[in-house]
Amino acid sequence: MNALSQIAPSSTGFSGDLSPLRRFVGDLAVLLDGTGDLDAILDRGGALLARLVERDGWLPDAYSAPHPDRYQQYLLHCDSLQRFSVVSFVWGPGQTTPIHDHRVWGLVGVLRGAETVESFQHREHDGALLPHGPARQLLETEVEAIDPRVGDIHRVSNAYADRTSISIHVYGGNIGAVERATYRDTGEERPFISGYANTTLPNLWDLSRTV
Repeated sequence: MNALSQIAPSSTGFSGDLSPLRRFVGDLAVLLDGTGDLDAILDRGGALLARLVERDGWLPDAYSAPHPDRYQQYLLHCDSLQRFSVVSFVWGPGQTTPIHDHRVWGLVGVLRGAETVESFQHREHDGALLPHGPARQLLETEVEAIDPRVGDIHRVSNAYADRTSISIHVYGGNIGAVERATYRDTGEERPFISGYANTTLPNLWDLSRTV
């Protein structure tokens, strides 16, 4: 048995075009190679993510499947130096996160459906959490930046009670391994490390289908 025959077939059964994701990963790596300026990363990285989510059809079914009880965070790619990770968030109808932070920069682009985002900030005299501005909807193809310098505590929900929503998130680290926190209304932190819902990754690097 030769080496190639020992490679298991894709667990996703996906035969579509992953080139948009592959291009995004490469372009973002080039951006990070060229600058460490966070404003530039969020601005130019946001434009790259907008280009990715304006086209649907590239996300494999295995990484777009909702769970009946909770939202799913599927890892699509992690940079070899853990400078960034790309994940798909899949929200079943009405599903929501706890109030949480990120502690790294981030970009969020909606691929399908819509999300409701509620931002929070600590009250100065006692640290309790208060809403920071009104809740807002992030619609299909829209992109939003997460900047810890100005506050990154929020709660996110599927804007729809009757269908799945999917967003593509990019974080300035291996987000499934970053120690973060969820929050009570009192401002009390509860540390957590999210991990990922999947144990396999999309194969971005097999170009044999193009030959």
